Amino acid sequence: MLFLGALLAASLLLLAQPGAAHATNTTRAADATTAPGDSAQTGTCTPSSTVGCLSGRLNGVADGVAVTATGPGGSITTKTDKEGRWALSVAQAGDYSVTVDADTLPDGVTLRATDPQVRPVTLGANTAVLFSLDGASSGGGSGGGGSAVTGGFDWDRLAQQAASGLRLGLLLALAAVGLSLIYGTTGISNFAQGEMVTLGGLLAFVFANLLGMNLWLAAIIVIVLCGAFGYFQDVVIWKPLRRRRLSLPQLMIVTIGLSLALQYTFQFFIGASTVRIVTTNPVPVKLGPVTLSLDSLIAMGIAVVVLIGVGLFLLYTRVGRATRAVSDNPSLAAASGINVDGVIRLIWTSSAALAGLAGILLGLVLNGINWMTGMQLLLLLFSAVTLGGLGTAFGALFGALIIGMTVELTNIWLPGDFKYATALLLLILLLLVRPQGLFGRKERVG
Repeated sequence: MLFLGALLAASLLLLAQPGAAHATNTTRAADATTAPGDSAQTGTCTPSSTVGCLSGRLNGVADGVAVTATGPGGSITTKTDKEGRWALSVAQAGDYSVTVDADTLPDGVTLRATDPQVRPVTLGANTAVLFSLDGASSGGGSGGGGSAVTGGFDWDRLAQQAASGLRLGLLLALAAVGLSLIYGTTGISNFAQGEMVTLGGLLAFVFANLLGMNLWLAAIIVIVLCGAFGYFQDVVIWKPLRRRRLSLPQLMIVTIGLSLALQYTFQFFIGASTVRIVTTNPVPVKLGPVTLSLDSLIAMGIAVVVLIGVGLFLLYTRVGRATRAVSDNPSLAAASGINVDGVIRLIWTSSAALAGLAGILLGLVLNGINWMTGMQLLLLLFSAVTLGGLGTAFGALFGALIIGMTVELTNIWLPGDFKYATALLLLILLLLVRPQGLFGRKERVG
C-alpha cells in the first residue's frame, strides 16, 4: 500500500543517518536542560520530543521560592517568578520527586504537606505539580495553577486553559466528525480511526522532516495519501465484508484488529520514540493573558475553516444531502436511487483524510508524534461522538469542543491524567439524562 511504501522509505532514511539524528536530539536536550546532576534552571519550558516539562504556580507568594525535581536526569532546581510560576525541563523520562524549599517561602506561609510530589514525566508533555500552602497573602498556591486556598482565583490560568481546551476540541473534531459519519452510514464503530490520526502525523514527519519538503506541500500530499488509504480500505475490506453481511460486532472486531496491525506497523518502520514534524522551536504568541504557539494558532484556523467547509458540504451540496439520507436510512436512500456504496466509499475516504489532517496539526501543536498518539486519543474521540450523538456530524463537532474544554479546564484543579477521567464522568452523567446524546435522536429498542 502507499503508506507502507512511505514508511519503508522513512525507515531506510533513519538507518542511513543515525549519527545526524542522534546529534540533533542530543543538542536539543542539552539546550533544554543543563547537565545531569545538581543544576539550576530559569525561565519557561516548552515540551518537545527531547524535553519533558514540570510546571506549576504558587499563588500568593513572592518570587524566589526554590522548587527542586530529582529523578533520572539528576537534581534540578528553579525559582518562582514574581507571579509564583515555575517550570523545570528534563531530558530523560521517568518519575521525578518534586519538592519546595520551605526555607525560601515568605514569612507566615507554610506547606500543608512536606512530602515530595512524585510525578511521571514523559518527553513531549507538560506535567502539572500541585502544592497546597497555608497563610499565602492571596490564597494558597497550587502548582498546576489551581484555585487559591483563601478565596483568590487565577483568572489568567483559567483563560490559558480555556484556550488550550478550544484548541484540543477543534483538532479532536476533525477526526471525530469522520468517525461519526462512518457510524452513521455503516453502523461501524471504527476503532482504527485513531491510527488514521497517527498515520497523518508520521507521514508528515517523513515528507517534511526526512525528505525536507515544504511543510504545506507535504501536508497536501499526506492528506491525499490518507484519503487514498481510506478509499482502499473500503475497496479491499469493508465493501466485501458488507456483501457477506457480517454483523456489526464482527465488523467492530475487524477494526480493532486493523488498529493493532497499524500500531505495530508504525512501530516497526518509525520506531517507538517521539518524532517531530518540524525541528524548529515553537514561536510563542501572547494574546492578553493567553500564550499559544504560532503553530497552534495556525492549526486552529485551519481546523475552523475545514470544519465550516464540511458543514456547508453536508448542508448545501447534493452529495452532502445524499450522505445525510444514507445516514438516516440506508434502505430508503437506496430505494430513492442514491448510490449507497458510493456514498459510503466517499465517507471512508474523507474520514481518513480528515483524520490525517488532524494528525498533522496535532503533531505540530504537540511538537511531536509517536506510534501510540492515535490510541491515546481514541477514547476522547469516542467520547466526543457519543456525547454529541452517534452518527451526527454536527453533534461530533460540539461533543469534541465540550470534551476538549473539559479536559483542559479540569487540569486547573486536578493533576496529570485525572483530567481525562473527568471528561468520561461528564459523558456518563449526560447519557444518564439524555441517552441519545446532545444532537442524537431517540430510537425504539426491541
